[in-house]
Amino acid sequence: MKPRVAIPLPHGADPEYALRAIPQYERAVEFSGGDPVRIPLVRTPSEVMKMIEHCDAVVLPGSKADVDPAKFAAPRHPKTEAADRLRDTVDELLLQDAYNMRKPVLGICYGLQILNVYRSGNLLQHIESAVNHEAGRQVPVAHEVAIEPDSLLANVIVKSHEDGELATTMSRALLDRTAEVGRPPKDSAEILIPVNSSHHQAAGDIIGDGLRVVARCPEDGIIEALESDDPDHFIVAVQWHPERSFDDDPHSRAIFSALIEAARQRHRELVGEFEST
Repeated sequence: MKPRVAIPLPHGADPEYALRAIPQYERAVEFSGGDPVRIPLVRTPSEVMKMIEHCDAVVLPGSKADVDPAKFAAPRHPKTEAADRLRDTVDELLLQDAYNMRKPVLGICYGLQILNVYRSGNLLQHIESAVNHEAGRQVPVAHEVAIEPDSLLANVIVKSHEDGELATTMSRALLDRTAEVGRPPKDSAEILIPVNSSHHQAAGDIIGDGLRVVARCPEDGIIEALESDDPDHFIVAVQWHPERSFDDDPHSRAIFSALIEAARQRHRELVGEFEST
C-alpha cells in the first residue's frame, strides 16, 4: 500500500488559487510513490482529524497568505499580507497529529513559516535584500542555498548525486548556473545548490522548539531550511519550491522521495505498534 500524504488546500479564501496550486504538490507526491490526500479547509476540526487519522505523512504547501504576526507577538509590518485563518487551523491540526504520532512532515515556503511559528518561533515579516527572494515561478534559479553538511537535508541531497541522477537528468539551465552544483565549495563544508524563490518572509531570529537551521542563502543569511533536531523524526522544511522544479531537478525529487520513504517506515512502525497492543 502506498503511504498516504495529507496536503491541505493552499488557501481558504481564494479557491481559484488553491485549486491551481495544489496539483503540483499532489503530482510530486504521486510520482514519488505516495498517495496524496487533499485536505479541505472548511471542515470541522473533528472531521479534519478523522481524515488525517489514516495518513502517514504531511506536506504543508506554499500560500499567498502570511502568518498572523499576533501568533508570535509582533506588530504587523506594512507589507505583511492578510492571514488565512482556515489554512492555519488545518495546518495546526496536521502538525499536532504529526508531532503526536511522529509522522513525517515536509514544509514548503509558507509551510516552513507556519511550522516555525507553531513551534513558538517567529518570522522576519519582510526581507530587505539585494537577493531577489520574490523572483517567482518564471525564474527557475533565483539564488543558491548553503546546506549544513551534518543535516538530514544534506544527506538527501548527497544521495541524489550518489544515485547518479545529476549527470543524466539535471536541466541545462541548472548545470550552467554552477558547474559544481550540489558539491561543497572549496573552502567550506557546506553544500551549495541552486533554488527557485517566491517569498518575502522567512524564519526569524527565534527558531521553534525542536527545530534547527540547516540552510541559508549565502549572500544575505536568510534562513532557507529547517529540520527537526530529533534524528528519528523526519521533519524538513524548505523555503523554496521543490514541487515546481520536480521534473528538472534531482534535488527536488530527492526531497519528496525522502519524505515518502520516511512515511513508509513510519507506517510499518505504526502497524507494528497497533498489532502489539
